[in-house]
Amino acid sequence: MPGTDDTAAPLGDAMTRSEERMHVGTEEVETGHVRLRKYVVTEEVQQTVPVRHEEVRVVREPITDANRDEALSGPEISEAEHEVTLHEERPVVETRAVPVERVRLETDEVTEEETVTGQVRKERIEIEGEDTGVARDPGDGLGR
Repeated sequence: MPGTDDTAAPLGDAMTRSEERMHVGTEEVETGHVRLRKYVVTEEVQQTVPVRHEEVRVVREPITDANRDEALSGPEISEAEHEVTLHEERPVVETRAVPVERVRLETDEVTEEETVTGQVRKERIEIEGEDTGVARDPGDGLGR
């Protein structure tokens, strides 16, 4: 037939109508990075601690019958020294590294529904000529 495309010519009295179908799948892609970073900060901490110290006090006692023998046990008149060592407590600060927690990263897989829209091509077939009275299915793609 002149002016017709042989590739679209029907074979016998039938022709094939084709459509594209959309097939949707998934692919895994990298979306970013998360990093744990540990660093050191120094902060001022105050804590109150009780500390003791010794203070010297001079005690003068009159000579009595109870302490007379002890008071007269040395020489009558002499030079002497008596020394007392005083003590005190001072705060001492010591630090120790103590583990307090472990931190790690985990990933959770979350599945969500996502609607995908695409375009597909469909072939339509038209019938030209006289009405043949053939009943047609509305979904047959015959383009009415």
